[in-house]
Amino acid sequence: MKKIQMVDLKGQYEKIKETVNASIQAVLDTNTYINGPEVHAFQKNLEAYLDVKHVIPCANGTDALQIAMMGLGLKPGDEVITADFTFAATVEVIALLQLTPVLVDVDLDNMNISIEAIKKAITPKTKAIVPVHLFGRAANMEAIMEIANEHNLYVIEDNAQAIGANFTNSKGKKQKVGTIGHVGSTSFFPSKNLGCYGDGGAIFTNDDALAHIIRGIVNHGMYVRYHHDVVGVNSRLDSVQAAVLNAKLPFLNFYNDARQSAARKYSKALENHPNIITPTISEVCDYHVFHQYTLRIVDADRDALMQHLLDNEIPCAIYYPIPLHSQKAYQDSRYKEEDFPVTNQLVKEVISLPMHTELDDQQIEFITSTILSFFRK
Repeated sequence: MKKIQMVDLKGQYEKIKETVNASIQAVLDTNTYINGPEVHAFQKNLEAYLDVKHVIPCANGTDALQIAMMGLGLKPGDEVITADFTFAATVEVIALLQLTPVLVDVDLDNMNISIEAIKKAITPKTKAIVPVHLFGRAANMEAIMEIANEHNLYVIEDNAQAIGANFTNSKGKKQKVGTIGHVGSTSFFPSKNLGCYGDGGAIFTNDDALAHIIRGIVNHGMYVRYHHDVVGVNSRLDSVQAAVLNAKLPFLNFYNDARQSAARKYSKALENHPNIITPTISEVCDYHVFHQYTLRIVDADRDALMQHLLDNEIPCAIYYPIPLHSQKAYQDSRYKEEDFPVTNQLVKEVISLPMHTELDDQQIEFITSTILSFFRK
């Protein structure tokens, strides 16, 4: 059996090696390392894939979130509602812009932002909602957009973990997550479902005026060289990373299918165990692209299970061990522990298993049998 990796980027690369190498070589041959033809080609190709009018590439996923908020013209003190159970980058950019983060709880069944919690958190100062499509699963964008429209709020989708996932509304219409709100952002960190070989990110919108503003922001506020029309930043996707992404984008649906297949096999092997709650999976699970496959361990020692897996050379991780409202940087007297019952429960229960495109049946069988053996001790 091959050594089990949390993410097997080498195995993925070996299958597309010739295409990736040729794409990178083209950049080296033309010496167009910034804003070269590969960047523009990737932008157009991703627009077509997502069926969105504008993709603006940038340097990383955190920048993408920050620039999206800058483009909307949010002002210091404006309140931005987002999920307590997510990676810190989501709230980090809110704080950096001197906006006021408003952390709310998530739903237990899908770990995404709670619709009821959003409703309760809205005040006259609320200006935006940032849903996170956590672990690759689409948040309830229909309900979120209804709330936003009712209260005249912006919706900024944090799609760092869910590129390629669909959201299907009550009328059966499918849209790619990241393209439903006023603006969306994503990350191309190497371990993502669509990852480059360094850092990278992008912003999505169907709003022509907003896209124009954002294009200036990513490039020092310039539309014409040395003419700075808006306050901007230096956040450009370099041509080498764009070349890698262009080579990998045609395989994104295949990669997501492979993740979904692995998730089904995990869940089949672990279903109906009294101590294990697997992610909900239907036959048509295009709403979830499994950036992570995350279990909940109930009435058992999650940390002991983690050590058991590591002892058997099975990598695993806890995403996320500390709620944002408990992090030193984001503690606030407004937050009460009773406001976050689900998040406080999840941080004690969750464990993520290896999940990538190269998982094979032998590895999945070994991982799941090792988990089950822990409960037979």
